[in-house]
Order: sequence, then C-alpha cells, then structure tokens
Amino acid sequence: MKFIHTADIHLDSPLTGLAAYRDAPAEMLRTATRDAFRNLVAAAIDETVDFVIIAGDLYDGTWRDYNTGYFFAREMGRLHAAGIPVFLLYGNHDAESEMTRRLALPPNVRAFDTRKPSTFRIEHLRVALHGRSFRDAATTENLAVDYPDRIPGWLNIGVLHTALEGNAEHASYAPCSLAQLVAKGYDYWALGHVHDYAEVCREPWVVYPGNTQGRHIRETGARGAVLVSATETGIVAVERLFTDVLRWHRLTVDLATASNLDAAVHAIAGRLQALLDETADGKPLALRVVLQGRSRAHGELFGKEARLRAETLALAAALAGERIWIEKVRIETTPAHDRETIRARADAIADLQALLDEAPGDREFLDSLTTELRQLVDRAPHELAACVPEFAAIRSGDVSPLVAAVAPGLIAYLMKTE
Repeated sequence: MKFIHTADIHLDSPLTGLAAYRDAPAEMLRTATRDAFRNLVAAAIDETVDFVIIAGDLYDGTWRDYNTGYFFAREMGRLHAAGIPVFLLYGNHDAESEMTRRLALPPNVRAFDTRKPSTFRIEHLRVALHGRSFRDAATTENLAVDYPDRIPGWLNIGVLHTALEGNAEHASYAPCSLAQLVAKGYDYWALGHVHDYAEVCREPWVVYPGNTQGRHIRETGARGAVLVSATETGIVAVERLFTDVLRWHRLTVDLATASNLDAAVHAIAGRLQALLDETADGKPLALRVVLQGRSRAHGELFGKEARLRAETLALAAALAGERIWIEKVRIETTPAHDRETIRARADAIADLQALLDEAPGDREFLDSLTTELRQLVDRAPHELAACVPEFAAIRSGDVSPLVAAVAPGLIAYLMKTE
C-alpha cells in the first residue's frame, strides 16, 4: 500500500514584496503553487497511490478568488478518475477562507469534521485515519488530546495541523507534545503547518512534508510532499517527492580576498557558476545573493546594492539565460580594519571614527539628523517607502541603530584608496 502525505499547499498564495521588481518573473511566481500542485496530482497517479492526505492549509487565508477553488476541484477530478480518494484536513489558513465554507467538494474528497475528531476507515486496506479540522484560524487548544484510540489490527494514521510545542518559528496553533502523539499508539502522524520537511520521529513516524512550493526567500531549497509505503506490519518507507517548479536559494559569497567592486563582481560570477554546476537539473532559481566576510572592498560597496544587483542580473542572464532571477543583493561584509585600529591613527579619519562612536548616544545630534532625514522620507514615493525598512526607523525617530550601522561603511568608503 502507498499513500501521499502533503500539506501547506497555499494555492494561489498572493505575491508580496515583488511589486518593486519590474524584472521579476511574475507569471512563473504567480502560477508556481498551482504548477506544484499539478505535479503532486501527477505523482499520485503515476505512483498509483491508494489515497492522498492533505494535512491543512490547502488555501491561503482570506484569499477570495473562486478560480482557486475551481482549480482544486479540477485537480481532484483527475484523482477521482484514477480512483484515488483524498482525505482533507482544514488548517488555520483554511479556517479563514470563504472557499472552505462555500465550495462543494468533489466526490472523492472527504474532509475531517471541525467540531470533534473523526475517523475515516478504508475497509479493504484496514486503514483508519483520525483527524480534526480547524474551525477557527486561531485554534490554540490541544486538538490531539481528544483523538480516538487506535483501532487494533489496523494501520492507524493521525492527521493534525500543529507546530508542536517548542517550535518558535511558527504560530502555536493546536499545540501538543511529541510524547502525546506517541502515546496514541498510531503508526503514522501526518502533520502540517511547519513549511520545512522534518522527520520528527520514526517510532512511530511523525512527519512534516513541508510545503509543496517555496513562495519567498524564507522558504529556500527543495519543496514537495512524501510518499509513504506500508505493509500489514506497519510503515516501511517514507520518501520525499519533489513537486516545486522554482526554488528559492540564498547564495553567500565570501569577499575576504576582494579588494574592490570589480573583484566582488568577479567573486559573484564564480559562485553563480558553481551553483549552476551543483544544480544541473535545470530548475529555475530565485536567488538572494549575500556578500560576506571582512573585506577591503567593504568601503567601495557601501550603498551599491542596486548597482550590484544590476550587475548580478546581467551575470545570471549571461550564464543561465532566464533560469536565474536575482531577488536581492545584500551587503553584509565588514571593514578590513577594526575601530580600535582606526582610532589609533593620528589623522582626520581617526577623529571621524571617534565622532561616529559617540553619535548613537548624542541626543542633540540624533534629533537634528532625524529632522533632516524626515524631510527626505516625507517626499519619497510610497512604493519606495515599502522597500526601504530604514524609513520606518526615521519616521519613529529611532535613528541611533541606523547611525551605528552606517558608520563602518562610511569610514571604509573614505579609506578605500588606501
């Protein structure tokens, strides 16, 4: 027997933060969650699985485009024609969705109740699936504690949308402990809510399949579902199925040996080529390039993010055509010289370093700087304000961290010819 366990599909999840990028592959990003779901359905048919489990967050919150629901119905029709049932549990995003409440489900889709835990039995396979859907998005009660006892002699699967206790990266919906899940005596726990793949436990199997498609830079790497194989004695294999059509990647470039901007661009080119060699499958990539290391180039790079991104886009186009898109270039290098070394000099730069060291605590200076910067911020276009996080700090009057962050780059810039 085989089944697919998937979760966190977030069909047609709206794009956020990409409006500022005219060169973004908007069409590819817009349809990525659908294309990944089509891949999932195709894999279920190709593998002739016995059933599919969707462990929450099929939809994406208050998103109201009913074409999303119609798309889901069509894909379920493909599974229905192949004789594959689907067991659907609603997660926190589904609880917010109008489609959850109003869209009629295809005949092969069975949804877990929102009022209490329920059990679906597949008699000919002797499989029991236990679960409870979210009624409200902010479900903070422990749902698992009321799940029914295992059915002796059957393969018991628990379906649950939860972050588990202690997972600080995700909202603590339906919190429970691993010990509580193990105590139920089920053979497999099909979890959802955490977007990264994780085998939490193997005795019994407690698995997050991750989401089917990365949607932004915080969801890097391969994405998909899991294919689970079982016999009369229990689970025998859990394999990853990759469904994503585009992968987000954080590419770090060490500039420790770079002395200027041209050398930095050369280093980026080398890392891009290495990445292409490592990922020969041809899958499109959305990259955030992060420049790191203690570097003599730090001063020349100061304030050059836009130029570096343009140069990196050109490099990517030359090396890989349209396969690579550069989402952002971030400069996280540090100066080649530390503050103590600079202050030991007997020149104007040493005096400036001493002044900048005192600036974050100089209230009069900070108030004056805030007044000057606010005049610039207030005249800036609204779309620019959304792309520059420092604007919020300037408006709030909290510019001390901004001064501290800019100071090393300013000193390095003045020292770049040395």
